[in-house]
Amino acid sequence: MPTSVNAGGRLDRLPIGPFHYRIMTLIGIGMFFDGFDIYLAGTVLGVTLKSGFSTLGQNAIFISATFFGMMVGSFGTGFLGDRFGRRFSYQFNLLLFGLASLAAAFAPDMTILIICRFFMGVGLGAENVVGYSTMTEFVPAKSRGKWLGMMAVCVVTGLPAALLVASFVVPTFGWRAMFILGGVGALVVWYLRKNLPESPRWLEAVGRKEEAEALMLSIEKEAAQGQPLPPPAAAPAVAPSGNIATLFTQPLLSRMIVGSVCLITINTLLYGFVTWLPVFFIKQGLSVATSFSYALLMALGAPVGSAIGALTADRWGRKPTIIGSSLIAVVLGIIYPMISDPIMLPAVGFLLTIPIYVLVALLFGIYIPELFPTEVRLRASGIVNTLGRGATIVTPFLVVMLFEARGVAGVMSLMIGLLVLQIIVVGAMGIETRHRRLEELKDEEMAHVAVKQTS
Repeated sequence: MPTSVNAGGRLDRLPIGPFHYRIMTLIGIGMFFDGFDIYLAGTVLGVTLKSGFSTLGQNAIFISATFFGMMVGSFGTGFLGDRFGRRFSYQFNLLLFGLASLAAAFAPDMTILIICRFFMGVGLGAENVVGYSTMTEFVPAKSRGKWLGMMAVCVVTGLPAALLVASFVVPTFGWRAMFILGGVGALVVWYLRKNLPESPRWLEAVGRKEEAEALMLSIEKEAAQGQPLPPPAAAPAVAPSGNIATLFTQPLLSRMIVGSVCLITINTLLYGFVTWLPVFFIKQGLSVATSFSYALLMALGAPVGSAIGALTADRWGRKPTIIGSSLIAVVLGIIYPMISDPIMLPAVGFLLTIPIYVLVALLFGIYIPELFPTEVRLRASGIVNTLGRGATIVTPFLVVMLFEARGVAGVMSLMIGLLVLQIIVVGAMGIETRHRRLEELKDEEMAHVAVKQTS
């Protein structure tokens, strides 16, 4: 039977107000600590190595444990979130991350620290999936790109923040203090988020209509602020289906392919280029201090790029922005290895970082969660995020091999090849989601299936 609550139509016609800002703030702060901790490794491992707490091999295992944990978290949270709800999932993963981070601060040796890091990775991978997906289900279609893009800004701000905080905290209080800051921050946000509502769209999709209706009435009362609300769009004419097998039949299979290619590409760009910048600079003959200064300068392109993605996605559209940013990154990626001037090198690198982080905002924050219907959104996002995180396991080995063979130009050839593939796949198979209701995309999917069955 068709659904009757019409949570999607009612949410999409709400005026932006305190309700949305509260949701954005509490989810966004949690996502900030997610980004902060992802980049924390670069500020900690050098100190543990220098002090003798870790070896180079143990540092590599630490990084691998992070990404393996993020793979597990990305995959597992999809099933938890679609089965038990968005609220359960985003609270569980943040609690896990916060507790594991505090445990890491008191690790007696590197083995225990690596184990703690794995569990931190599980929470980090889960938060990345469920945070964006949850926000997708609350904000109106006409401004969804801006809101989700700003969520990505919260995440990537963790990169320069981790570098700046570490420069003051680590020399005075040691590397353990970084884990304490991340853990305490996550637990504070976990407590504050206890009053966040469940997604009415999810409640309706799983048949809990009375709860969805009661929650919608509460949200509408808060959002209306005593003023009449515009009429909602019509409810979807098809009943939702939570069968995961639909992800591997058309049209969702094409969306799964697009999502997987995009997340493999952007993860490789981040963890095969951006996080390796200090190593590249040192290998090119710069001092350690200079290399970190250059890396910090380029890192400032992260929030700039994400903000551009957030502010333009609703104006330019998802597909044009993804393809355009990829083309700009290809051009700058060709130029970057040719630069040797000490002033031009970080300047061109800063410009290259901007389109990369426009893609971070568009792909992680906006486009991927929009591709899938509510009842399987977290599982689908979790699967493609798992594939994207899986790429980071092999990326370090490819980077080392290409850098030793051809220097930075070799590394950039890998990035350019993936960007070109992304342009082709998004152009040929991607759908445009700008200003379109999530239920409209679902209706389109069901219409496609109906046409196929009658042909």
